[in-house]
Amino acid sequence: MLRIFGYLFGIGAVLFLVVATGIAWYVSGITQDLPDYDVLAKYEPPVMTRIHASDGQLIAEYARERRLYLPIQAIPDRIKAAFISAEDKNFYHHSGLDYYAIFRAMVQNVQSMGSGSRPVGASTITQQVAKNFLLTNEQSIDRKIKEAILSLRIEAAYKKDKILELYLNEIFLGLGAYGVAAASLEYFDKSVHELTLAEAAYLAALPKAPNNYNPFRHPDRAIERRNWVIDRIVENGFATVQEGDAAKAEPLGVNRRVTAPHLFAADYFTEEVRRQLGDMFGDKALYEGGLSVRTTLDPELQVLARQALMKGLIKFDRARGWRKPVKHFDEIGADWGATVGEVEALSDVVEWRLSIVLESSGNGLTVGLQPARLPNGRLEEARETAVVPASQMKWAGKRPSVGDVVYVSKVEGSESNEYALEQVPEIEGAIVAMDPHTGRVLAMVGGFSFAESEFNRATQAYRQPGSSFKPFVYSAALDNGYTPSSVVMDAPIEIDPGPGQPIWRPSNYSNEFYGPSTLRTGIERSRNVMTVRLAQDMGMPLVAEYSRRFGVYDDLPQFLPMALGAGETTVLRMAAAYSVIDNGGRSISPTLIDRIQNRFGETVFRHDTRGCEACEAAEWQGQDEPEIIDDADQVLDPMTAYQMTSMLEGVVQRGTATIVSREIDKPLAGKTGTTNDYHDAWFMGFSPDMVVGVFVGYDQPRNLGRSSTGGQLAAPIFVDFMKEALADKPAIPFRVPPGMNFIPIDRKTGLHTSGNGAGVLLEAFKPGTGPPDTYSIIGYTDTLGNPLTVSPDSDSAVISGTGGLY
Repeated sequence: MLRIFGYLFGIGAVLFLVVATGIAWYVSGITQDLPDYDVLAKYEPPVMTRIHASDGQLIAEYARERRLYLPIQAIPDRIKAAFISAEDKNFYHHSGLDYYAIFRAMVQNVQSMGSGSRPVGASTITQQVAKNFLLTNEQSIDRKIKEAILSLRIEAAYKKDKILELYLNEIFLGLGAYGVAAASLEYFDKSVHELTLAEAAYLAALPKAPNNYNPFRHPDRAIERRNWVIDRIVENGFATVQEGDAAKAEPLGVNRRVTAPHLFAADYFTEEVRRQLGDMFGDKALYEGGLSVRTTLDPELQVLARQALMKGLIKFDRARGWRKPVKHFDEIGADWGATVGEVEALSDVVEWRLSIVLESSGNGLTVGLQPARLPNGRLEEARETAVVPASQMKWAGKRPSVGDVVYVSKVEGSESNEYALEQVPEIEGAIVAMDPHTGRVLAMVGGFSFAESEFNRATQAYRQPGSSFKPFVYSAALDNGYTPSSVVMDAPIEIDPGPGQPIWRPSNYSNEFYGPSTLRTGIERSRNVMTVRLAQDMGMPLVAEYSRRFGVYDDLPQFLPMALGAGETTVLRMAAAYSVIDNGGRSISPTLIDRIQNRFGETVFRHDTRGCEACEAAEWQGQDEPEIIDDADQVLDPMTAYQMTSMLEGVVQRGTATIVSREIDKPLAGKTGTTNDYHDAWFMGFSPDMVVGVFVGYDQPRNLGRSSTGGQLAAPIFVDFMKEALADKPAIPFRVPPGMNFIPIDRKTGLHTSGNGAGVLLEAFKPGTGPPDTYSIIGYTDTLGNPLTVSPDSDSAVISGTGGLY
């Protein structure tokens, strides 16, 4: 018997050694290509980029995986307890593998063989970290063994809290959310610190199968699984029985966060920031880098800008009557709500609702309002009708038909269910508001509706600025020896553009000529012919150089028509150029971004690069306040900038934009712009501390209609915006540089006068300059080709070819 036992023992030992060698060989083969778990120490997960307004409000988030990374110290104990109870109750006691749970799962799986049920797992949180970070989701023995080996190594190398931190930030929890911080916002629109026991338990119920516990498709399953997690939390001593019962009695309470731009009316601004971030850092950093971007956006001004632009575009479009419905249905059907629910509404025009015309009579329309869409994608059951009285659609000219899908808006002040007919304008436009001292874009709207068209007319549309370009021609003149009282001939002129080209005969808007006029009158009345003569006298190379200095054009073709704004530029570039005039001649760089920080809080971009050494002082010891050193280029003489500002004040007081001074009793300056054939209408205006540019035109340029000028279309939009924007601001006058002289002149002749009255004004002159002693007319010569000069003592002079006596 001893020999038999010895024989069997020997065989067993050999077999054991063979099996052990085989297992060792197998494990050795598996471990040779195991990933390096050291990468966990350097792990930088894809984190969403967040865009904020200047006051800190969240504008938008960009991510391929919606994740906010939280260190373990920032994760509430309630969240940790919920996930540990649901996924691995022995997490803080095992070494990476829970052998009891493995044995229990093996027994259960053996018992359920042949039943078709899914095998039960026993993965610890550490194993899930190994799989999620280092392995694939492959269902195989090899992968499970690799997972187990890696788990043991991870436990030996990292503390439990670090492992739990990685898990809670990496786990997918459905609805595109990765990690508990993002899921808390996505499901409940709350910070993790605000979650209740029931809400934390629901999040902990999701890792097993988020789609199976979707709160909208499977609410009963979701509640059942949540309650199971609550029971585990109570069982493990993280909550009392009473707390658990109260939590199970609560509804799911899911309140999905809006994932569209979080700040109303900021769509165009946000998209422009997104494009710039992509250009600066690339798409990977934008969607995975966890950038924190503080923009220049002023939320209140942004809303005002949107309202002003929409109002102006709608007013213009209504004057042209009704075009067509959004859609027409020949058969409405019994459930008109489902019919109109098929049509997609403009999501960002929240003041309007889609509706379908149910009845039409002499008194107006009865319409069915589009039902709201629920989070599960279904339409609300309730069906609401409204009345559009005839008085609220007079502008249309003709009324919509039964079956037409149209927009309507609630009539303000109406207590009844009364709505007004609306129509999406064909006309488009843009508005930009900028701080002229820093270049910070405070508001930007690039069209009527971002949902309808993402094309940004403020930055992407290159259009002719027309007469709004003239201030740069006049600035070049004032910076090079001319004065506001210099006189230019306003009389017919012929320009020969060269062989094979027709003679160019520029004309004024009125098709009349007014003879000798001062530069001030030329800019106030927007005289085209005077501008051409002035540019001809200076030379187009000088005009091109100043247009480059101002940033309007990079390389302006040196042809005289360009002096009238025939080149193409953007509203943003024009606003930046007017800012140079407004801020005393210093160049500015327009920006939508103040500062960018990476995921570690390090600043990687700052727009304001001005120096301030004294700002670094540790404490105040009686020293003067720090001085910020502005190293911006001085592209225009500060006195020239003020002279130009004063002349542009005249535009709104006496010239082509008097609507501005009539409506707003504060210091403002600006210039209208209208292009040939009325394709583009502009108004560029500013206060001492804000520049606003407005453009109106069709996307495919076409005639806006006779009298559709910048003063008629764009200036009212400027007025509507500035009325509200400056409502609570003091009336600060434009800043006058030291040394400027003010001399009374005759507004018509530009000569010094001692009188007073409507024809006399105080003109700004640089030191060493003043009104002319003789009446020298730029752009006009006598019969011998000499400049025409008239003595101020002369009563009159006959200027031939002008049709009058001057």
